[in-house]
Amino acid sequence: MMNTLQEMFQQITRMQWTDYLDILIVAYLLYRLLPLVRTAGTSRIAKAIIAILVVAWLADWLNLYAFSFIMNQFLQVGLIALVILFQPELRRMLDHLGNMKLHKFMGMGKPGEEMAPIVAQTVAACEVMSRERIGALIVFARDNRLDEYIKTGTKIDGQISEQLIRNIFFPKAALHDGAMIVRDGRIVAAGCVLPLSASERLNADLGTRHRAGVGMSEASDAVVVVISEETGTVSVAVGGMLKRHLAPQTLERLLIHELCPEDNTTQETLRTRVQNTWKKITKKGEQK
Repeated sequence: MMNTLQEMFQQITRMQWTDYLDILIVAYLLYRLLPLVRTAGTSRIAKAIIAILVVAWLADWLNLYAFSFIMNQFLQVGLIALVILFQPELRRMLDHLGNMKLHKFMGMGKPGEEMAPIVAQTVAACEVMSRERIGALIVFARDNRLDEYIKTGTKIDGQISEQLIRNIFFPKAALHDGAMIVRDGRIVAAGCVLPLSASERLNADLGTRHRAGVGMSEASDAVVVVISEETGTVSVAVGGMLKRHLAPQTLERLLIHELCPEDNTTQETLRTRVQNTWKKITKKGEQK
């Protein structure tokens, strides 16, 4: 044990400032990329890969030669098999990464101060529509731009307000049956068609509107607000999960948590820590 610790310490002392930089870059990329691909589909891929590796390791450890030979042959073509089996999930992952803007990847999203009034207007509209039992489907795009779904509706490009949201979903309005998509703090389109979820976990009493909301959250990182036309119940779908029977205060807290990034103070603190760490690394490299 002591020898291992001594070898680790010696290895650390031999590291150059470029090694520290390499570790920081890889850690930051993992920190930014993992949340982007953390969806219901990618979790299935990860579970499948882990299960295959565990079974292969157990077969080798138990000296199951015939089974180990089969697993080794399978692992050689495993990548191609995974691409075929999980083609829809992999396509969504690539679409997600391809549609992501660089400034959002670097952690410079829309400030929380700008999103807070948007959330307030949305909650106010949802409270009225819930009371009057007006069905609604509101999609908040995040890193995924949702261009393919915006094309299915009517482009609006309007500023968010309680009155505009209620007018769009008024029962006799032309666009009330589809979904309204919000992106970059503006209503970009309404009357949009969303993918329906095929999840067996959803209750049988949920209609098309709720399945479309859950399906949208499965296919992207969007936050979807659903209002039931029959009961007036307000629900939110995130990451394939549906949270139902939300009061206005709960809805507001949930939307702020999901849509509002860290405030400027937190971002500045993180930036300062990174800068200080970088100064220490470069100073240590100059001393060597």
